[in-house]
Amino acid sequence: MHILLVEDDSSTAEYAANGLTQAGHVVDVLENGKEALIQCMQTKYDVLVVDRMMPGMDGLSLVKAVRASGVQSPVLFLTAMSGVDDRVEGLEAGGDDYLTKPFAFSELLARVNALGRRPVESKEQTNLQVADLSIDLLKRTVKRGDTDIELQPREFVLLEVLMRNEGRVVSRTMLLEQVWDFHFDPKTSVVETHISRLRSKIDKPFDVSLLHTIRNIGYSLHAPR
Repeated sequence: MHILLVEDDSSTAEYAANGLTQAGHVVDVLENGKEALIQCMQTKYDVLVVDRMMPGMDGLSLVKAVRASGVQSPVLFLTAMSGVDDRVEGLEAGGDDYLTKPFAFSELLARVNALGRRPVESKEQTNLQVADLSIDLLKRTVKRGDTDIELQPREFVLLEVLMRNEGRVVSRTMLLEQVWDFHFDPKTSVVETHISRLRSKIDKPFDVSLLHTIRNIGYSLHAPR
């Protein structure tokens, strides 16, 4: 499994990450909550292991933001805050399990594996909608309200990726990989050019903008907030 471990105590992070790696998992380690939020929006993880007290953004706020952005990866809180109220607060924030420090690695591994085995409900969608913008993946048609929008094939795929990630930030690197199948940066403005063309078709003729540029990070398609 691909696991994100968010832990600001270096010894705990090293201990947990080494053990999970030896158990066959791929582990990314971060110590800052804000950095972890950005990472969750750019990478799909099978399990998130999150500390409660961290710099940048605390664990509760991180998980709430992750859930609000549509990320459904199971979350295990790993923290020294062991009170019943602390556990309830963590689960109500969107956590799936709660393990207190100090912990036995065998229990951490068992809980992570259990979360990773949980089935994720998914249905193959053929119609996507954000506000009054809709896309029919079978008919390959796009509408904003009652207005038909003509898109070029690459623009259609670009819009599909953005709509499947409604409300989440999609980075330039993710778009290069998912729309153009580039696993390297071609050092061109291909993404920016197509975003501009797409915006001119789905946003500029209308009163409300749905496609937003997140400076130095990427793009996000969502209804007005």
